[in-house]
Amino acid sequence: MSIALRHARVRYGPLEALHGVTLVAPGPGLTVLLGRNGSGRTTALHALAGTVPLSGGAVVWDGVDVTRRTTHERARLGLCLVPERRAVFGSLTVRANLELAAGDFSPALDAYPRLEPLLSRRAGTLSGGEQRMLAVSRALLARARVVLVDEPAQGMSPAVAARTYDLLAGLDACVVVAEQRLPPGLRGRTDRTTFVYELSRGAVVFSGEAAEPARRATGAAADRTGRGPGGGSRPNPPG
Repeated sequence: MSIALRHARVRYGPLEALHGVTLVAPGPGLTVLLGRNGSGRTTALHALAGTVPLSGGAVVWDGVDVTRRTTHERARLGLCLVPERRAVFGSLTVRANLELAAGDFSPALDAYPRLEPLLSRRAGTLSGGEQRMLAVSRALLARARVVLVDEPAQGMSPAVAARTYDLLAGLDACVVVAEQRLPPGLRGRTDRTTFVYELSRGAVVFSGEAAEPARRATGAAADRTGRGPGGGSRPNPPG
């Protein structure tokens, strides 16, 4: 099980946001796309989902080229995207949001007990962290084969953020998240390998495992060299 970008290029008008990016997200497991704002991490996530078109390269899912498949077609195949913004239906109640994902939404309340007293509230009135809990819980209910999440723990307390990553890492799916920094709890995980890709200016400058002690590339160093730590980009994880 895997989903991958192969030499992917994305353009926004005259500007190219991804410059031939290749990355592989194996599953079940967690892959983290790291980078500062403008690095291309969110664009890479949306390229996998099909919400932005490629101007070159391919999206390959379990060995099948799905580049020309629409976002809706990829969703029917088992892909779930949780964007950074507008990830919930703000005019609907929390209960209605969960019911759209699954008839039995009790696993979502087990994952995030804080949502239970909020079931009758409109989702748009929740705090930022509460909306992220709701958005992630809907993804958990979807039982998707590929789960893509942009900044899953945004607005959450450290304890809830750690819980969120435990939940995502435990899914039987290819899970790809986009973050500005590597969440601390992922470095010491021994149950499953977490792969990391660091992007800068639309290119991959590092790839490896989150537990690697050598992973100390800074954005400034990557910007100067165009390569990862140790004088060269590390090989992609197997996919």
